[in-house]
Amino acid sequence: MSSVMYQRMRANPKFQELVTKRSRFAWTLAAIVLTMFYGFVMVVAFNPTLLGQPVSEGSMLTIGVAVELFMFIFFWSLTAVYVKRANSEFDSLTQEIVKEAWKENK
Repeated sequence: MSSVMYQRMRANPKFQELVTKRSRFAWTLAAIVLTMFYGFVMVVAFNPTLLGQPVSEGSMLTIGVAVELFMFIFFWSLTAVYVKRANSEFDSLTQEIVKEAWKENK
């Protein structure tokens, strides 16, 4: 790809829209993950007995294991949400930007 085409793509207002949307979405997901992960680490550090309690009386499953399982599934779900949005909205915007740059090139 030539540098002229690259400059055309960067000058396209849709490119700025793509960068803004993708960055905002990625930072939101990152904040959610980091808050949950470090929140869990803080509970482990400052109140580990809470996580060692059983979920219900007589249960072998502890709160800590249940929370970690939930977080594992939740993080995979967030990844799936990102992939779905990236493959639909972000990819379609990218294709529009490239098509417009090719049209200007001809």
